[in-house]
Amino acid sequence: MFYKSEPTMVVDAPAPHLVLKGMSKTYPGTIALNNVDLALRPGEVVALLGENGAGKSTLSSIIAGVTQPSEGSMYWRGEPYAPSNPREAIESGIGLIHQEMRLLPDLSVAENVLIGRWPRRAGFVDARQMRKQAEGHLRRLGFTGRMDQPVRALSVAGQQQVEIAKALTLNASLLILDEPTAALGAAETDALFERVAELKADGVSFIYVSHRLSEIGRVADRIVVLRDGEKIAEHRSGDVPPAQLVREMVGRSVDRLFPDIPESMGDEVIAVENLSDKDGRFADISFTVRAGEIFGIAGIVGAGRTELVRSIAALEPRKSGEVVVAGSPVKANRPRDAMRAGIVLIPEDRKQQGLIVEETIENNLALPNLPLLGRGGWVGSKDVRKFAKGVSERFSIKGNVANAVSSLSGGNQQKVVLGKWLALDPRVIILDEPTRGIDVGARASIYEIIAELAAKGNAIILVSSDLEEVLGLSHRVMVLAQGQNRGILSQEEATPDRVMQLAAH
Repeated sequence: MFYKSEPTMVVDAPAPHLVLKGMSKTYPGTIALNNVDLALRPGEVVALLGENGAGKSTLSSIIAGVTQPSEGSMYWRGEPYAPSNPREAIESGIGLIHQEMRLLPDLSVAENVLIGRWPRRAGFVDARQMRKQAEGHLRRLGFTGRMDQPVRALSVAGQQQVEIAKALTLNASLLILDEPTAALGAAETDALFERVAELKADGVSFIYVSHRLSEIGRVADRIVVLRDGEKIAEHRSGDVPPAQLVREMVGRSVDRLFPDIPESMGDEVIAVENLSDKDGRFADISFTVRAGEIFGIAGIVGAGRTELVRSIAALEPRKSGEVVVAGSPVKANRPRDAMRAGIVLIPEDRKQQGLIVEETIENNLALPNLPLLGRGGWVGSKDVRKFAKGVSERFSIKGNVANAVSSLSGGNQQKVVLGKWLALDPRVIILDEPTRGIDVGARASIYEIIAELAAKGNAIILVSSDLEEVLGLSHRVMVLAQGQNRGILSQEEATPDRVMQLAAH
């Protein structure tokens, strides 16, 4: 069924400068995109919504010259448009910010922002001018790091800001933003939206892809919804109830995004006592988590959230302090000891830190569990296959376990990361950005898993840039700002205003 809201009459509206007619893309056995039409006017933001696999990335890649369509035609500024590669699209004035970051980790921040366009002086790269130009773009996005530091030293959020700045330096007339805020907090998202508004006023258009439905009304002028490669709905306004958008995206009603969280809790499982980072990114952090409790950690980007939980899991060096699980201290800087104590960390970047994406699903699931599968020092392929199928069924992972992880959607990849660590039956589960870049249907499924873990008696530490997620799942919320604990709030006290007030302290 095709839904369409009432059109808004616009006097002397500019003619579309991008027009797509009948765009289709087929792969052997798969229709990724089927007969999609789209028009985009100068200075307009069109939100492109849909579940993973709905066709959003395929459509974006076709426009950006990354993928070639099977059928259909495109027109840019009134002329036929058919880029054979991204460079042709960029030269035409169309740029794409990918969901998966494509930075050069060993180059500096400034070098990445202006990659391929480094300013020169007397035949040499003008490093001072390069840093100045990069800083001008990044500061407007709320970036606070140094221009000369290597990108690999940045947090995922910092890398996302570099990726966005890199695209903004293209002076493009159309920018496709694919999940640009997935790793950003509220302040960084606000800064990005301010920049989008400035560029809109200059006539720049945007195609905006996001799973954060709460953002859509703030940034979008129109909404297009895709499902199974087809355009299901088009709304002539960004002001559409999220429940309606979810229904259109998934083809059914999702009554509640957040499940009921068990209220009963047991004894204290983990105590973090005066923990301080060796590099000064956080200091004197103390809190406890009980069995069955979901303990949320909120704060703006750079507050020290990820560094803190990595230190708890013994993955980052500590300056001082102690982590105690069930009364026994966990040695610093010894990840194996943390695992033996029952601590597991689901990292914020599943592809770089949580998976070997070109390996099979079954091998990824088996890796942390080899001691459980081995017999006499050997691990048999049949044992791995049997184990992987069991985990896959438990977590509803869609896909043949013999296939590569790279073949899975983001939501299913995240379930693989969850599955491989939860098979160890840990006491303490740390979730760092557990639904980053995941569609609404997969998010609801992962939230159910989190609720089940709490009901089972696990102690859960939850870090998320999505404030709605933290508040919707947590029994208590600790707010970090500049590496300091600004307060621990009960479920009743943890309102959005109160959390942001402490986070901006």
